[in-house]
Amino acid sequence: MSQTKTWWKEGIVYQIYPRSFNDTTGNGIGDLRGIIEKLDYIASLGVTIIWLNPVYDSPNDDNGYDIRDYRKIMAEFGTMEDFDELLSGMKERGLRLIMDLVVNHCSDEHKWFKESRSSRDNAYRDYFHWWPAENGTPPNRWSYFDVEENAWKYDEQTDAYYLHYFAVKQPDLKWENPAVRKEVYDMMHFWFKKGVDGFRMDVIPFISKDTSYPEINATEPHEYIAYYANGPKVHEYLNELNTEVISKYDAFTVGEGPGISIDQALDFVHEDRKEMDMFFHFDLMSLDRAPGEVFKMREGGYSLVEFKKVFSDWDAAFAKAGWGSLFLANHDFPRSVSRWGNDSPEHWKNSATLLHTFLLTMRGTPYFYQGDEIGMTNVCFTDIEDYKDINTINRYKTVQNRGGDLEAFMQSEQHAARENARTPMQWDTSANAGFTSATPWIKVNPDYENGVNVEAQLKTKHSVLSYFREITALRKAHPALVYGDYECIRPEHDRVYCYTRTQEDQRFLILLNFSDEVERFSLPLSLSYNRKIKLISNDKILDDKTFKEFLLRPWQAIVYKLEN
Repeated sequence: MSQTKTWWKEGIVYQIYPRSFNDTTGNGIGDLRGIIEKLDYIASLGVTIIWLNPVYDSPNDDNGYDIRDYRKIMAEFGTMEDFDELLSGMKERGLRLIMDLVVNHCSDEHKWFKESRSSRDNAYRDYFHWWPAENGTPPNRWSYFDVEENAWKYDEQTDAYYLHYFAVKQPDLKWENPAVRKEVYDMMHFWFKKGVDGFRMDVIPFISKDTSYPEINATEPHEYIAYYANGPKVHEYLNELNTEVISKYDAFTVGEGPGISIDQALDFVHEDRKEMDMFFHFDLMSLDRAPGEVFKMREGGYSLVEFKKVFSDWDAAFAKAGWGSLFLANHDFPRSVSRWGNDSPEHWKNSATLLHTFLLTMRGTPYFYQGDEIGMTNVCFTDIEDYKDINTINRYKTVQNRGGDLEAFMQSEQHAARENARTPMQWDTSANAGFTSATPWIKVNPDYENGVNVEAQLKTKHSVLSYFREITALRKAHPALVYGDYECIRPEHDRVYCYTRTQEDQRFLILLNFSDEVERFSLPLSLSYNRKIKLISNDKILDDKTFKEFLLRPWQAIVYKLEN
């Protein structure tokens, strides 16, 4: 079947982490009015959809992913009136909004959980997963953020354990209870009626549990994650969610998909299944992690051949049905230019713009994280006191309690930590990069003083920011870059990523040099064309006059249109 054209397939998504975007109240924390203040800037980037990280009322144990009230705005971020003004401002500029849907778990301060833990016969008791202590120790479950890596927390009040796949303050909701599902659907209708355009659904494959809580054959984190993502009723619940809510609006959903393997992909996003529209897979995010590890970096980094294979395999999975998402970073992972490029002063600009070129010339919906457009880099904190993230802090305690190597842990965190993405947006060269007039909630990356800021790049003709605007315009101008067939050229080449995008009589050639050296690259004889027209390049072209042979500068990206 051919791909149906939709606005969300053609969209370019810009993710905003409100806490770190722009502070207008002088408390060191970004807010909704800070986003309103920058809407013209956002629209000027050429993006079309904004993904907003959680802005709901929360005690902030996990920076908003522990929700206390799904229908109230976090006081630090503003009011519901601010939200309504923000949404109206987006609509005026032709921008669409997707919210973060966090419904695998909520906060232990949510009314539902406070009632649930109050007594075993409370009406809300069955909103969560409880294991009576008289039944002994509950079967082992691994937790992402628990210091002991134990997903069961003993609660003395009712002499029982509750399940939390994440932090102890994030109890898992019991989707097996129809009342819980109805609460979720009603809440989603609330936001849709306000005018939002969809949801990014946090760890959505985890919502279904086997409530007999069997012992499972798992010892490594990735084995537990695969189990969590394959609950007995996950597809039933996702189909119901779509039927009861999503199908009633011109909206789309993108799921966070840890544990979903490539052979399961279409089970979640094939159009006929009516579950989700797309999801974020984690094959790329594990590419530079140690075997079996979720957070620890592997020695030696990643290879380009592996990188190509991940994208080529997933493109093939969605070539005829379903749809893919494209991302290199977000709030949970390090900065893309530091992770997949080279952020040294010599190669930073070309690396950042090469990665922009890649995402905007591949098939799938591209997602960018705030600051990508100016090439923001990893901050690489060396002191545990600089970290605010529960993930880093609790894993530090785990290593410490087990007598592990804290120095090695901190060295890995410099490159792996989520905090690398969460430093404040860099607007100019004033104090705190123009993010706040107060002490920021987390330290600012000092490289804002060296050209990595919006103001400086707006004044520079050939900046990372100006290139980002050009390449978003290029994608919009050529639907073949959205829907066209993808073919990887010379997949075995370990320095140059080359591919074509083809739709009917439109054909494009993309050349990306993922290395610090000048590379000579030859096209195979099987790729035929009579003429090539350069559409964009992030650097001056050394030599492309020889037929089917190219001399590429370090981290150079070139897009050609091919003509027969």
